[in-house]
Amino acid sequence: MSEDDSMGADFQESFEPTPFWTAVTTYLGYSLLFLFGKLRDLMRKNNIEKSKMPRESPKMMNFPPLYRDFESFFTRNLYRRIRDCWNRPICSVPANKLTLVERASDDYGWTFKKTGEKKEYINLGSYNYLGFAEKEGPCAEESIKAISQYGISTCSSRSEGGTSTVHKELESLVADFVGKEASMVFGMGFATNSTNIPVLMQKGCLILSDELNHTSLVLGCRLSGASIKVFRHNDMEHLESILRQSIIEGQPRTGRTWKKIMIIVEGVYSMEGSLVNLPAVIALKKKYKAYLYLDEAHSIGALGKTGRGVVEHFGCDVNDVDIMMGTFTKSFGAAGGYIAADKSVISALRAYSHGQRYATSMSPPVAQQVLSSMGTIMGKQNGDDGVRRIKSLARNASYFRQLAQQMGFIVYGNNASPVVPMLIFHPAKIAAISRLFKERGVAVVVVGYPATPIVESRVRFCLSASHTREDLDHTLNALDEVGNILLLKYSQRFKAQAFEDLKQTADELWEKLS
Repeated sequence: MSEDDSMGADFQESFEPTPFWTAVTTYLGYSLLFLFGKLRDLMRKNNIEKSKMPRESPKMMNFPPLYRDFESFFTRNLYRRIRDCWNRPICSVPANKLTLVERASDDYGWTFKKTGEKKEYINLGSYNYLGFAEKEGPCAEESIKAISQYGISTCSSRSEGGTSTVHKELESLVADFVGKEASMVFGMGFATNSTNIPVLMQKGCLILSDELNHTSLVLGCRLSGASIKVFRHNDMEHLESILRQSIIEGQPRTGRTWKKIMIIVEGVYSMEGSLVNLPAVIALKKKYKAYLYLDEAHSIGALGKTGRGVVEHFGCDVNDVDIMMGTFTKSFGAAGGYIAADKSVISALRAYSHGQRYATSMSPPVAQQVLSSMGTIMGKQNGDDGVRRIKSLARNASYFRQLAQQMGFIVYGNNASPVVPMLIFHPAKIAAISRLFKERGVAVVVVGYPATPIVESRVRFCLSASHTREDLDHTLNALDEVGNILLLKYSQRFKAQAFEDLKQTADELWEKLS
């Protein structure tokens, strides 16, 4: 990726290029891991080394294979050895701090045993953007009351006996919050995309999808049967060229006019910390008479002065976005998702969506959690608590991102993003940084290939309104120590500095952002 600071004062994003020799050594690291993996597979095949991976039974050798050996190569030889860095069981709410159940493995990651210990860590790995994932307070109390009134589950789909008054109230509030005529809520965020895009788009339609779109969007597009064309992330020239060419050529083979053309983008791309260039996308959408589907999973609640997402952040007209999708798992401390649009669109979804007809409806206490947290954001209850949380998140995200950059780390994305991805590149450093942070009392999320490009492994810091200045400074100090140990200060734009030397800068920045 190349740095892109050319889209105006309101759209400044940083994608510092990977240093050449860092890329070379990263490829070399993966090559060595691959060679050693092949050697170990050869040893397992000849029973020199024992393997606990699933294998075909000798009795089934003449049947089509259930397991493809090479496809599980990465899991077997790379992921397993560092599996302690993921799937860590927690036994607390994912607030600014969380409690982990400690585990140990005596067979190099094949199996884990509980040690009996539980330890508290600063939580930089959860999408609890506004801090509503709490075990006490108004939202938690109202959700507990909802259990007494509605129970845990409706035990039915929305189209049968699974619609309660709390669902109706929530759909009305969501429509009011995002500024659309109507909305519909679902029990799972992933399924909100994957089960509803096929209702909106079918064969004979064209979908233009950003290359970094989430898997749920990709799956929904594939299930729809529509033609799919992918454009480079936030590259408006590429998007326009595809739009123009597609309209000129029409459908494949027949040349007929497309039934519908829809552009699908996300508000915040959580793996890159990048925002969609929404004003430019809307301009192209209007110019070529296309529809726009906006996934605000990571932006609703987290962006904008009143938490109304990337549309408010850029000052765009909500009527220029045809389909607004979002989830409740991030800013609202709950689960599920929604689609908001004109009444005619929502009516069609109610009639044909698989998420409406075949999935159990959202759990009533979860729906109540969203009602309470969204009501707080809108100022309908709990005074100015919602505004305070939105401001705290913006301050914390900007504070952490700017100081990480000034220490010499390569940080991707937009200053407004609540997710701060920091590049670590080398495969061996993926596990090392996770373990070293854990030793210093910080829980983080590390991501590598194939979830990222092979030379762009990273650690993602997820900021929350619940984080205190002490939490952030402790994490930044730990980042400085770990960065020095693992030689992670790759930036060629910022001179490497110690966090201690930035104390005055940090104080001034905190005061400026508060």
